[in-house]
Amino acid sequence: MEIKIRPYKIDDTQEILAIINHNILHSTALYDYNIRSYEQQKNILKEKINKNFPVIVATLDDKVVGFGMYSEFRFREAYKFTVEHSVYVNEDLQGKGIGKLLLEELIDLAQKQKLHTMIAVIDAENQSSIEFHEKFGFKTVGIIKESGYKFDRWLHSVFMQLILE
Repeated sequence: MEIKIRPYKIDDTQEILAIINHNILHSTALYDYNIRSYEQQKNILKEKINKNFPVIVATLDDKVVGFGMYSEFRFREAYKFTVEHSVYVNEDLQGKGIGKLLLEELIDLAQKQKLHTMIAVIDAENQSSIEFHEKFGFKTVGIIKESGYKFDRWLHSVFMQLILE
């Protein structure tokens, strides 16, 4: 199984949309309630790229099986060296190292852009994602209790941070 990492192309949007919508419907990885349309997802990705933030995909046999990206953490100028990232992998291929390749590439790209820190915001129920980030040196720096509400229950957001320099 050879996974390749490359920059996003517009033709990848439909496969990314399938991954995103699965997570919206079946997990707390995204705090969205409603699935996205093709146009919504395309515009989200286009906006990140227009702001000079990367969107990358993982492919297996030329099929998108995961993607990652980062963008501004907050919108004030003083936060310009801090980004929040996201990594998503097709539910049938999790645990096969795809997320690792994506996050390694995002960290490398952030360092090349001279960014200072990366933030991960993870639902507290997603222990595997927390442990995954710890392997890369991310540290839990805060928990915001009952910050989201989905699937008829309150959710807690774990903030993890990696200093890049």
